[in-house]
Amino acid sequence: MILGPTAVGKSGLAVKLAGRFHGEIINGDSMQVYRGFTIGTAKPTVAERAGIPHHLLDFVDPASQFCAMDFVSQTLRVLNELRSRNALPFIVGGTGLYLKALLDGLFPGPGRDPQVRKRLAAEVEERGLPSLRQRLEGLDPEYARKIGPNDRLRIIRALEVYELSGLPMSAHFSRTSGFLKDFHCLRIGLQLERKELTGRIEERVDRMFEQGLAAEVESLLAQGVSEEAPPFRALGYKHVLMYLRQRISLDDAVALTKQDTRQYAKRQMTWFRKMAEVRWFAPSDLEAVAALIEENV
Repeated sequence: MILGPTAVGKSGLAVKLAGRFHGEIINGDSMQVYRGFTIGTAKPTVAERAGIPHHLLDFVDPASQFCAMDFVSQTLRVLNELRSRNALPFIVGGTGLYLKALLDGLFPGPGRDPQVRKRLAAEVEERGLPSLRQRLEGLDPEYARKIGPNDRLRIIRALEVYELSGLPMSAHFSRTSGFLKDFHCLRIGLQLERKELTGRIEERVDRMFEQGLAAEVESLLAQGVSEEAPPFRALGYKHVLMYLRQRISLDDAVALTKQDTRQYAKRQMTWFRKMAEVRWFAPSDLEAVAALIEENV
């Protein structure tokens, strides 16, 4: 498993390693699964894949909601296929929730309750999100530390779970078990100094807009993809939508996308540093990572 923040160089390193070790790559990014959302998700091109088979890319309809359970079930299917032909799997991505679900298991708590959720959403409108965030911090400080202060969906979900079960999210998560018990999983983390990562992020965003991110969004809308489709929540897309609706300038769309991406990378690193057994490398440490793999395969 190769993990790390956006733009750190996971895909490039994974392709080189897969070429060396007769490997195949399983996408672990929650937005790269969607068809048509290519530039804004930094989906590797055919040329960048360098002939290495890639799985779980570009196969979900944009109107569908692809969740952690879908990722787990699809990944296990591919892992068994690769095992049958002795190919080494490389799970590559930065969606911490998906990787954690695979490694540590899925949430075993109660399902959703529309009435409770509706009431909590009304409280947000009436009292503001900080009020519910403060309540969550009192009920479940461990889980509150793991999510962003403005993560409305997870704050509401955590309070919903507590109301329905009487137990905090962290207690439910402690009862889970992972799906990779039959596999030996190396956890390889990639990191860079903050200044260098920021530079890469800004270069990537500039490149996305130069490659036609706005045109990609216009094409998706013309094909009938709703602005409410899940992948339009991916970094960059919401600001492009605002630009196309003439609510902000193109320069503002670029600047806001850079800002959001920097913040997202910071949250990713906070999440990954809490994961157990991660071995950290620079993306240029090809030989060191290769040596670690050779020791364990």
